Amino acid sequence: MDSEGKILIIEDDKSIAMLERDYLEANGFEVFIAPDGTQGLHFLDEQGFSLVILDLMLPGIDGFELCRRIRKEQEIPIIIVSAKREDIDQIRGLGLGADDYVTKPFSPQQLVARVKAHIARYARLTAVNTRTGMLSEITIREIKIDCAARKVWCRGTEVVLTNKEFELLVFLVNNPDIVFSKSDLFDKLWGENSFGETSTVTVHINRIRDKIELDTTSPQYIETVWGVGYRFRGKA
Repeated sequence: MDSEGKILIIEDDKSIAMLERDYLEANGFEVFIAPDGTQGLHFLDEQGFSLVILDLMLPGIDGFELCRRIRKEQEIPIIIVSAKREDIDQIRGLGLGADDYVTKPFSPQQLVARVKAHIARYARLTAVNTRTGMLSEITIREIKIDCAARKVWCRGTEVVLTNKEFELLVFLVNNPDIVFSKSDLFDKLWGENSFGETSTVTVHINRIRDKIELDTTSPQYIETVWGVGYRFRGKA
């Protein structure tokens, strides 16, 4: 079955799962519900989905571990919906590869809007459009990016980036030596009408640095311009 428009909800609170399902189905999505991580992984192995809505406090495999496992295998958008409201939980979830973080209680209409936005953005990113003029391969110093295959190598070793990390890195590489504020990057990469905070940008920048920099305390690729934002060094 085609995965387009199929949503997987991994949530042990039946009332919340049913609420999410009802609003998503009213907007034309096909919805599957898993009450725990084991069932969720089974669904993901058996079927293709456009997006996963993930609770953190699950029986058995918790949401953080589940997010890590999903992201290791798939690049589809992941939205965490959780009662955990602490910044550290949000930073950890985004750092493990989630694309968005929604705290309970939430607006069902807002959740549907986020689902639509992430699916549309992912579709644009994965679409192959030869009319864009984007280079299929980019090499800059010790970094090589295969845009068609969505793969990155650094110093000859492949590094695994999440969907948003890849998008952010490619954007910066294609705009070398230009300083972008966190607000600029959030608007360009997440969309000016997206819900969320610019701190998300910092989380993703730090994750990319962990994967491509020899020394994250003295980055050679993505520099911080204090009080302004970030820039990618185009020259050695």
